[in-house]
Amino acid sequence: MSTASTEERILSVLEEDAQASYAEIADRADVSKPTVRKYIRRLEDEGVIVGYSADVDPKKLSGQSIALVGMDVDSGKYVEVTRTLKDLPEIEALYTSSGDHMLMAEVRANDGDELGDVISEKLLAVDGVTAAHPSFLQERLK
Repeated sequence: MSTASTEERILSVLEEDAQASYAEIADRADVSKPTVRKYIRRLEDEGVIVGYSADVDPKKLSGQSIALVGMDVDSGKYVEVTRTLKDLPEIEALYTSSGDHMLMAEVRANDGDELGDVISEKLLAVDGVTAAHPSFLQERLK
């Protein structure tokens, strides 16, 4: 049995395979199915697990482009900006960041031109967003 906590083992399996069944998770985490069910329910209720998703290789998506966009925000308008950005359907995911930019957004569009339009006409149009720095994803390596 691993020295990692039960919670860590269950989360590790889920991060590796979000589609794993309770039986698969139980087997790989060396716990019972009821234990898996209990931990997952608690982790969802506590907001530790916020959703389940598929990892996508952008290069293999036909007719879709993905960019990670770092955004600088006027600190006095931060709350309003995040509320507005969370409501934009073009933003797949939005993160706070301690790096070069205050916010990081995963933005998807049909092609590079549309992605540029989303950045210039939607993201930069939000009152309080002072700059947007896109990095276009090309190929998933891992």
